[in-house]
Amino acid sequence: MKEPIQNKFTEGQVLLINKPLEWTSHDVVAKVRNTIKIKKVGHAGTLDPLATGLLILCTGKFTKRINEYMAREKEYTGTFTLGAITPTYDLESEPQDFKPFDFVTPELIEQTLSSFRGVIQQVPPIHSAIKKDGKPVYLLARKGKDVELEPRTITISSFEITKMELPILHFRVVCSTGTYIRSLAHDVGKALGCGAYLSSLCRTRIGEFTLEQARDLPQTLQWIQEEKASERIVDSD
Repeated sequence: MKEPIQNKFTEGQVLLINKPLEWTSHDVVAKVRNTIKIKKVGHAGTLDPLATGLLILCTGKFTKRINEYMAREKEYTGTFTLGAITPTYDLESEPQDFKPFDFVTPELIEQTLSSFRGVIQQVPPIHSAIKKDGKPVYLLARKGKDVELEPRTITISSFEITKMELPILHFRVVCSTGTYIRSLAHDVGKALGCGAYLSSLCRTRIGEFTLEQARDLPQTLQWIQEEKASERIVDSD
């Protein structure tokens, strides 16, 4: 008889999943872990609940590769909305501090984006899972406490506006690990003088892995079940 399905995943698998909207990365891991019935399942880089796109899951012995995958270059597409800001820098909180944006031109945008390309300093959003004094800073931010985070060095290899439909800017960015696209949206809006927040986000690539190679979550779960069923077949050899 063939070895149990748990062994296939215990030895290690890399699963490429198109994360559903409003699911946390942890939700996806928990669903896959429960379907495979092994504990060692982890993801290689969080996507926020309002983001979709490529999520790499590693199982079994391949969980040792998670840090390797997390360190790879990433590509995102999405939209910024000009004319307001939000406390979370995205649509997890309500827009506020509305300002006019009708003065924004393609020339001004290109001039502004040029300062965000290359090696830059970026302050992460206070509504994030970064820990300070042993606690995630978003817990402190939700309590209204003042949170100050130090800027981090990141690399923006490519940053372009692919379509301009004011107040919406469609973008594509290629960046190093540790880059917060929410912070990028907020900082671009600040530099333009009208404010901005991240209104949609899709991760399209991590290193050599692309979104086109990924299955959606239902397809992934079906594939796992099919693999489990095939492993139960008695090998007549």
